[in-house]
Amino acid sequence: MRPWRLILLLVTLAPVGLSSAEERLRLATTTSLEDSGLLHVLNPAFAQRYGIHVEVLALGSGQALRLGKNCDVDGVLAHAPQAEEAFVQAGFGVNRIKIMHNDFLIAGPKEDPAAIKSAKTASEALRRIAEAQARFVSRGDHSGTHEKELSLWRQAGIDPKGNWYFAIGQGMAAALQFADEKRAYVLTDRGTFLALKPRLELEVSFAGDPELYNFYHFIAVNPKRCPQVNYEAAMRYAAFLTSPEGQKLIAGFKFEGERLFQPLKELRP
Repeated sequence: MRPWRLILLLVTLAPVGLSSAEERLRLATTTSLEDSGLLHVLNPAFAQRYGIHVEVLALGSGQALRLGKNCDVDGVLAHAPQAEEAFVQAGFGVNRIKIMHNDFLIAGPKEDPAAIKSAKTASEALRRIAEAQARFVSRGDHSGTHEKELSLWRQAGIDPKGNWYFAIGQGMAAALQFADEKRAYVLTDRGTFLALKPRLELEVSFAGDPELYNFYHFIAVNPKRCPQVNYEAAMRYAAFLTSPEGQKLIAGFKFEGERLFQPLKELRP
């Protein structure tokens, strides 16, 4: 059955009485969704509708997909397109579904030592940082954000090395805090940055390049490879996220009046 047909079927099912109160969905997802607070809105609403408790493991996208490969979770919600496609092609996941998007931006100190605020593209901004050897903090954790950062360096024709480049192997919140302490630049998703901004002195140094769009997909772990997974709960979650109710919650999730994520109907190609 095609993913959209299965989702349509699940949406039409009665939400109450189909799942026991003890039923759970093990979800591996990104630190950006946990740190931004979006899951604290979505998951209780899903649990109320279907009686399924969502157990969240917030990691980088690479680590989240690894849990899926090991059959340790029922579904993955990530933002690492190349890694996700490889995950599905290798047979570890099924029914990859686009959910929403936000964007990446480069945050940095107010003084903007590499003068990237006047850059025209993200690649140009990174070239200026490298040429100035201005401090740059990388998550370095094989997450979707880290994957995106490395692809941007490749586009800029730069292999970032030196005492100006800090790869810390931690999540988004930790990377932002470290960059704040070091007065450094950092690539971040907009949602986490806005959620943590009151605690930071960092500012938006560069944003708006279409190369910085950040797409999130949900993938169910393949039940043929991992028979013990709760595939039905995973597909109910996908149905909820793409339903009018779920999309309304995504669209309405704001921080200080600013929307952090764009729902499916507003997704760019």
